[in-house]
Amino acid sequence: MTSRLSKTVVLLMCSAATGALSLTANAQEVASNAAHTPNQIVQTEATDGPGEVSPWAYSAKQGIGASYEAYKDFHYSDDATTGKVSKVWFSLADGVVTETMSGLIHEAQIRELQIAIAGKGYVALETTDTTSKIEYIHTDPDGRPLSPAYRLTNTDKEGRFVIVKDIFTDPDHQTLMMRVTVKALKGPVTPYIVLDPSVANTSGDDQGRASPTALQAFEGDAALSLKASVPFKKASVGFTGKDGLASLLTTQKLGKLSSDTGGVKGNIRLIGELAPVTTTTTFDVALGFGSTTAAADAQAAATLKTGYAKVLANYNGEGAAIGWEDYLASLGELKSLVPVTEDNGKLLYASALALKVQEDRTYSGALIASLSNPWGDTATPKVSATGYKAVWPRDFYQVAMAMAALGDKETPVAAFRYLPKVQVGAHTPGNKGDGGWYLQKAHVDGTPEWVGVQLDQTAMPIMLGWKLESLGLISKHELVGSYKTSLKKAADFLSFGGTPNLGWNNQKITPPYSQQERWEEQEGHSPSTTAAVIAGLLVASDIATQAGDATSAATYKSKALDYSAKLDQRLYTTKGEVAGAPQSYYLRISRSEDANTPGVQDERNGRVGLHGDKVIDAGFLELVRYGVRPARDAKIAQSLTVIDNETIAENLRVKYTFKGKYPGFRRYGNDGYGEDQVTGGNYAVFGQSSPNQRGRVWPIFTGERGHYELALATAKGATDADIARIRDTYVAAMEYFANDGLMLPEQVWDGVGAPSPHGYAVGDGTDSATPLAWTHAEYVKLLRSVRDRKVWDHYPVVADQLTK
Repeated sequence: MTSRLSKTVVLLMCSAATGALSLTANAQEVASNAAHTPNQIVQTEATDGPGEVSPWAYSAKQGIGASYEAYKDFHYSDDATTGKVSKVWFSLADGVVTETMSGLIHEAQIRELQIAIAGKGYVALETTDTTSKIEYIHTDPDGRPLSPAYRLTNTDKEGRFVIVKDIFTDPDHQTLMMRVTVKALKGPVTPYIVLDPSVANTSGDDQGRASPTALQAFEGDAALSLKASVPFKKASVGFTGKDGLASLLTTQKLGKLSSDTGGVKGNIRLIGELAPVTTTTTFDVALGFGSTTAAADAQAAATLKTGYAKVLANYNGEGAAIGWEDYLASLGELKSLVPVTEDNGKLLYASALALKVQEDRTYSGALIASLSNPWGDTATPKVSATGYKAVWPRDFYQVAMAMAALGDKETPVAAFRYLPKVQVGAHTPGNKGDGGWYLQKAHVDGTPEWVGVQLDQTAMPIMLGWKLESLGLISKHELVGSYKTSLKKAADFLSFGGTPNLGWNNQKITPPYSQQERWEEQEGHSPSTTAAVIAGLLVASDIATQAGDATSAATYKSKALDYSAKLDQRLYTTKGEVAGAPQSYYLRISRSEDANTPGVQDERNGRVGLHGDKVIDAGFLELVRYGVRPARDAKIAQSLTVIDNETIAENLRVKYTFKGKYPGFRRYGNDGYGEDQVTGGNYAVFGQSSPNQRGRVWPIFTGERGHYELALATAKGATDADIARIRDTYVAAMEYFANDGLMLPEQVWDGVGAPSPHGYAVGDGTDSATPLAWTHAEYVKLLRSVRDRKVWDHYPVVADQLTK
């Protein structure tokens, strides 16, 4: 850390030395103006912290990115062919860079990076005063993206200026790079770079410095430094609400300039003024990260020295460089899936990129749920939180299976080998109870975050191992070895249960009754959870047989058959009244051994708990997917007639049809995990739930239904017409739900209740979480299933014992 300056006014000279970095080819206007920049008067310290609290950024991301890094022996290493491992991720929303991560994938270092424009009589921001268009910079001749490098074109709503930004990371440094072009359309404009840091994944304990050469922020052993290819005319750091941007918006001037936060910690914002633009100018920006500001500054400087063209080519993998082109080329099934798509493969390629981006670069195989914080613009970052940037073994399984479906021969293996890190055992911090189950949610380094027991998350690692061996991605020897060290423990827990003693959780678990079903909200018997448990045990029985463990093989099979035999008794009601008159159908949850007396569910997400027969979902389709029930099962068919009833009371209804042809489904009736129907506000604004919250449609379930329809068509002898119908209905629907950046959301707006302040059109992704890795995974798996004319997640070893 540099020594603190005295509390006097000093002159910071914009000398030739400050502009020694090479200029971009189109930066002549900025360069010319910078040469005549007067000395900048800066007050040395801003001590009026801690500043106003800021929320996280908007979570409906238009794009996400990171550098491609190759494995060495299934691990990330500086000795791999891609060299030094870049550990920088970024997301884009509202036309700007948001939540840039560095280090571990959940460690956000900024909240937002945008450009402010001052013109005659106005100041405009990209986030509020422009309309944004997003494009992929590097595509094939058919428009399929070949790397997650993006161009944002932000056009002023009043037609006064246009800002074009190319955004990607430097694969050889810990840096985000951005090329900015500013076009003045109605008179001169002055651009300002506005950096809102949240160093170390929080915003309340930052310190900062500003100078003509860099905008810097730091907390503890995390630091960042933003440098431009031209020096700033003026630069300032301040506490949010009293900073340079606040002054600019109210007075059209930066006002008091501060070069340092004077040792005071708080929520800060940095701003750098560039030379006025009369026509067009281009400059480069590098945001470097490191353990100190000096280290971060060196990273940013190195990226600027390398230059835009070379950094982008390396990122893309053009020429001799190894990058994203090489990863896509390694996916043996990718091109063969294009004919199954309805958009000529654009979303397919974007999905392949998005799935790989959302893997940590320290813990290889650590696949997260989403590079976002759900409902981020009303979630406070005062305390460090991962949001969805964490490992859920269920989401993890979906992604690993999708990558295998793409023909990725390495990532699914790394993922499988990662799983013991999040299996509860003697190594788990704080664990004093029975192990074998997998953590509900964990940091990528294995640190427990949520400690509920979800039995499907304990079954799926077993299923993944079996699948990878069947595909030849791991050997029988490795599968048997994994059985002895971890999978047997999981299968034993699925058979006998146990009593956790980790954090708050010391509740005895008796399978197949789960402490939490797949939405982590209710205990009881669940069709989707029970399907995974049965499949996991039958798969474990097969692995145990291969391992020579006949006793365990017999036990697992016996337990699975018992769970299957009692499934309908526990979960298929013959007296359900969700639609008024009594009907038969599968329940979402039952808390008894008799589906006709399922009990009352708990209040969740602000919604009062209802009697079990009032709450339906389509989770029973997982019974068909895994092979527990045949596709032509009469109870499955009957339950679908209830799911498809769009006249059910709005709160209890599940299915919605978009554009008159695309089916969409909510998680379940009475879901409160979504926007407020009365106010239109976000879910649980600043942590406070409302009884008016409503969970919206999830595109995942369009894919799940497509898988069922394929299984049914196959059982009847699928024709080309059947396949065409599935593509036109379910594949096309998932493509319809993607946004302009080809990101698939967790939830889409169903139009029910008060409109959101974000102005969603029906079918738009909401602020819940975009992209959701599971949604992209379900889309990819649906394509593979349709191409193969058989369900990718189907387990013959299960079906052979239960459906024949």
